Amino acid sequence: MKVVILCGGQGIRAFPFTTYLPKPMLPLGGTPVLVHVIKNFIRQGFTDFILAAGYRKDVLHDYFEGKDIGARIEIVDTGEDSDTGRRIYNCRHLIDGPFIATYGDGLCDVPLDDLVAFHHGHDARLTITSVPMYSQYGVMSVADDGAISKFVEKPLIEDYWINAGFMVMDPSIFDDWNGENLERDIIPPLIGRRDAYTYRHAGFFKSFDFYKDVVEMDEVIASGGPLPWVVAPVLQEQAA
Repeated sequence: MKVVILCGGQGIRAFPFTTYLPKPMLPLGGTPVLVHVIKNFIRQGFTDFILAAGYRKDVLHDYFEGKDIGARIEIVDTGEDSDTGRRIYNCRHLIDGPFIATYGDGLCDVPLDDLVAFHHGHDARLTITSVPMYSQYGVMSVADDGAISKFVEKPLIEDYWINAGFMVMDPSIFDDWNGENLERDIIPPLIGRRDAYTYRHAGFFKSFDFYKDVVEMDEVIASGGPLPWVVAPVLQEQAA
């Protein structure tokens, strides 16, 4: 199964560090975030990748040129200013079966075989991995007189799930693919036709939207513990 990774955006929220690098190439523990994403797939048996490139695509070519990381890497220029939906659509000529599409700046310990099995267990053309939503702020309960009765730092927001990427798509999804943005133009009509399901995953997920996200995770890596995005069975096999 091929894996399409979106890695062509300008990463404005991580400026100025993305002036010279596509956001997925920001270093995490000395290795680009994108490479961590790819290696997490490789650990679970996925070795055929299409990198949907655009902004500073030359950085991707320079990094992967002549490098053997145990996988087939094909870099596709999907357009300097293309949006997420257009980038995937511009890779369709390389896709001949069900495939996974995800973001190049998101790491998750989702068990991919279980995700794919879930997708094949229903008739819809799209499965999106979702994870629980946590507030990025401290949340207060406040009485009428202004007294704070409770304060919770970055709590879980019950009954809300967010898009973590790691989407499984059938190739027929391109038959009526209309629009430029995946999240605004492509996914909502599929949901409206009951042509989309979600695989709910309660494990680790981290999106590197801002440079501070990289700094925070660098501290976790420096602590020497297990990488939180590596699924448990893989960790057990490595230990054995």
